Amino acid sequence: MEHYFSENPKSEHRILNIKYNLEDLELNFTTDTGVFSKNKVDYGTDILIRTLPSLHGKVLDLGCGYGPIGISLAKLNPDAQITMVDINQRAVELSNQNIQQNNVQNAAVFQSDGFEKVEGLYNAIVSNPPIRAGKKVIYPLFERSIDFLEEGGALYLVIQKKQGAKSAMDKLIQIYGNCEVINKKGGYWILRSIKA
Repeated sequence: MEHYFSENPKSEHRILNIKYNLEDLELNFTTDTGVFSKNKVDYGTDILIRTLPSLHGKVLDLGCGYGPIGISLAKLNPDAQITMVDINQRAVELSNQNIQQNNVQNAAVFQSDGFEKVEGLYNAIVSNPPIRAGKKVIYPLFERSIDFLEEGGALYLVIQKKQGAKSAMDKLIQIYGNCEVINKKGGYWILRSIKA
């Protein structure tokens, strides 16, 4: 069965163009079948984007989909360098297209299965993780994330309470020694863990 976290979706293309309003920005995203939340920027992603503090330096958008988080962050934080990765080839192609059509200069995207092709250290890692892939997929991502953060760097996640936000928090405390809920809205928790 095909999922948005499939490497190479085969579903028939149904291209959509959606608008996303963020503060004074209107962003335009091209989406398609075979990617997460193709009809609109999903509620959890929107809360995450609006909750994040100003970011600087190198920022990683892990599991970027068609690019709403990374592109929004690039627009809101022009001094940051945003790297976007996704396992899904179609998502990467759409992100590339969306970077260009939103005139983003400070973001780049490439295909990677989690951290597989990611190099270097980041000031922040941001993700709406693929919860439906299960703990066997997402917990190793949490475990590896700490190795890609600078000291004092932070991992930011959005997870629905009913989809395991509390157990994810417990896992992050095991890994990082800390995890804080920095926002709760509509059943979604925004979690932050800082690399000491």
